[in-house]
Amino acid sequence: MFLTPWVSLLARLGLAAVWLASGAIKAADPLQAVVAVRAYQLLPESMVTPFANALPFVEIGLGLLLLCGVGVRPVAVVSLVVLVGFIAGVSSVWARGLSIDCGCFGGGGVGDVGPWDYAVEIVRDLGFMVLAGWLVYRPLSPVALGAGSRSPWPPARAR
Repeated sequence: MFLTPWVSLLARLGLAAVWLASGAIKAADPLQAVVAVRAYQLLPESMVTPFANALPFVEIGLGLLLLCGVGVRPVAVVSLVVLVGFIAGVSSVWARGLSIDCGCFGGGGVGDVGPWDYAVEIVRDLGFMVLAGWLVYRPLSPVALGAGSRSPWPPARAR
């Protein structure tokens, strides 16, 4: 289909923007990232700081690879795994009755949030998973450096 590569391009650039923005915001304030990770109360204290320091650079790496169109399918699979982890973390906090800001795009820590805030965060991440899922299914798109790139111009001729 003619539009499929363009939908893949939009999905790739949209997910890249999400990863680059969330990673850059966390990398700019590493102490706040530690506060956000600690608030989830999921990791032993000895792992909170290393995890909080590594996560922004994982997100930035995923974003850069998607932006350039390199390894789109594997990057989309890793994105799905990371997003499942995020949803599991938010679901855990929600189920345990904690009140925290997710820290997804900066900030984080103890906050005044309600149950619907968690639902919105989960639905947002499910939307990002749709983008990643599309890229697993249809990774080829124009303006990509990877071997799987393809230009829709000119359209393929019928044989």
